[in-house]
Amino acid sequence: MSSTASGKNGTWRNWGGNVSARPARQVAPASVAELAAAVRRAAEDGLKVKAVGTGHSFTSIAATDGVLIHPQLLTGIRTIDRNAMTVTVEAGTPLKRLNAALAREGLSLTNMGDIMEQTVSGATSTGTHGTGRESGSIAAQIKGLELVTADGSVLTCSEKENPEIFAAARIGLGALGIVTAITFAVEPVFLLTAREEPMPLDRVLAEFDQLWAENEHFEFYWFPHTGNTNTKRNNRSAGPEQPVSQLAGWFEDEFLSNGVFQVAQWVGRAAPAAVPAIARISSKALSARTYTDIPYKVFTSPRRVRFVEMEYAVPRAALTETLRELKSMVERSGLRVSFPVEVRTAPADDITLSTASGRDSAYIAVHMFRGTPYQAYFTAAERIFTAHEGRPHWGKVHTRDAEYFARVYPRFDEFTALRDRLDPERLFQNDYLRRVLGS
Repeated sequence: MSSTASGKNGTWRNWGGNVSARPARQVAPASVAELAAAVRRAAEDGLKVKAVGTGHSFTSIAATDGVLIHPQLLTGIRTIDRNAMTVTVEAGTPLKRLNAALAREGLSLTNMGDIMEQTVSGATSTGTHGTGRESGSIAAQIKGLELVTADGSVLTCSEKENPEIFAAARIGLGALGIVTAITFAVEPVFLLTAREEPMPLDRVLAEFDQLWAENEHFEFYWFPHTGNTNTKRNNRSAGPEQPVSQLAGWFEDEFLSNGVFQVAQWVGRAAPAAVPAIARISSKALSARTYTDIPYKVFTSPRRVRFVEMEYAVPRAALTETLRELKSMVERSGLRVSFPVEVRTAPADDITLSTASGRDSAYIAVHMFRGTPYQAYFTAAERIFTAHEGRPHWGKVHTRDAEYFARVYPRFDEFTALRDRLDPERLFQNDYLRRVLGS
């Protein structure tokens, strides 16, 4: 567990600082057998159980007043199978350690999100994703997983073994059991060329289908109060490697994206009226750049500015309309939004409660600097997203409940029926799961 997610006197806090909990006890098992024993003991003591990663979720998905299980001793690679091209890792392994270890072995995941602080199980259980035309979320790259269920037994799941559990547990929200190991599909390490460049929002929206179709990984950031975006296209490349130079990397990623951005957020929080002017300056601060490197060095970047986030997946065909509505809402509202809006895509997948389950999706993420009031902005944004049958990210702020999810997820009942079977006593329940899955 990262120190950022822990607290004093037994209080646990998440990374965003918006969720805290006081568990009755906290356990860090050193083996799957110890974890299974901790689960059985909690059941005997009448306590609920939750596993937590690095606390990167903005929802209370991992919060409990029962037993909180930390996976920091369950880390590392178990096996690499070069014939099957898979790697099996312990659930508590941080993505950054997995990425670095795979690179040393000449291997890589096909796609990943834009941060890599999370544990593999935390990231996949909440549906963490990057952007991709053909390649989906991190969970969509899972080939097998190991799960400790409510009675303390250990199940292995894949397309062949326990396939109905596999369909759901890849993004299981911690509701079906505790994931102890994950097998990912990997491929020989490759190079990506990233092309980042500013582009007017009107042009991005007018040409969105083409930008999506022509690039393996397309995403953009729109700066509210402006008509400006910063676009990023990542495509496979034959090389040669041309990483961002250390000085340019420090200037662009640390100084501009984290340092100056942090100061701009402080100013915006103190003087909201200055936000539109700051947005116009920030949206022009980053100039175009192109670089070529191995995947995790291109997909991921450091995020040192603390924020709170809401993200919804809408059908990809509804993206431009949804974003235009968001823009006119911000303009009408008098809100001061100092954080860019991030837009990404994912292809349809076959995971029961994946935000991309059964439909090609576009993701729209709204952020607010930690400590600034976000309710008015997020509420207005959420109203727009839900009008388009949006599905919120399980680890980000939202107000939806089971009744809503039953409408936007065709296979919702399949998931809850499986939960009834695997956890009839609701050992893994907490307030969040009661709300989103029903009791």
